Amino acid sequence: MGKQKIKVELLVHDLKGPLAVIETGITSLLMRENKYGSLTEKQKKVLHRVLRNTKITQTLVNDTLEVGKSAEGIINKNIFPISGLITQALVEIFDLTDDETAENIKQCGDLALFRKTLQEKGIQFDIDEALWEQKVCLDECKMRQIFRNLLNNALKYRKELLEIKIEKNNGSLLFSVRDDGEGIPENYHQKIFECYFQIETGREYCVRGHGLGLAGVMILVEEMGGNLSLESGVGKGTKFLVKVPFAGS
Repeated sequence: MGKQKIKVELLVHDLKGPLAVIETGITSLLMRENKYGSLTEKQKKVLHRVLRNTKITQTLVNDTLEVGKSAEGIINKNIFPISGLITQALVEIFDLTDDETAENIKQCGDLALFRKTLQEKGIQFDIDEALWEQKVCLDECKMRQIFRNLLNNALKYRKELLEIKIEKNNGSLLFSVRDDGEGIPENYHQKIFECYFQIETGREYCVRGHGLGLAGVMILVEEMGGNLSLESGVGKGTKFLVKVPFAGS
């Protein structure tokens, strides 16, 4: 590992402490008015915005560190249910923008209610019930980050509909995320997986925003022996398909 890379990773790691202090402080001001004094509605609104962006920054820090581990070949496998993976990823997404939906997802006791909750947010969820309950042996942290980042991106660029499909085939777990947005021109299909690449400002189909980035997602997928593919075209929406080999129980 080069000295410059070590410096960057140490800096990113050192950001975790201050961010945790900021989150704790803001949460205390919002939740413990009896100790710190009452707040006006405008003050609460500002603090909630700061808290959301602090959580976004924490996510980016953790994702960056995980990509660094993947680049070094570090994989930490554990056994977990697919239902837990998907639920936690969605909670992390909506916790930043829609507290009520995040809580509703947490409370879903079965697949039918889970589907209904997502449908109310314009998300179609397709999975076999047996697979929903199945446990797999994979790097759960990496899988959650992959799913969360692809879903977050799709939520930004959809017009009305977002579709999630999860299935298994010949020892591999397959999941796809498809939106009905403007789509990505074919000549950009390879470039969007390059580090720091961004389609011209002002184009509705550009890939940007808070998140790991498709280059990072690609690293996570490939280090687990999988592959990430794209199907898209102008006016045809975008579909990302992830295929990862797994051991199931």
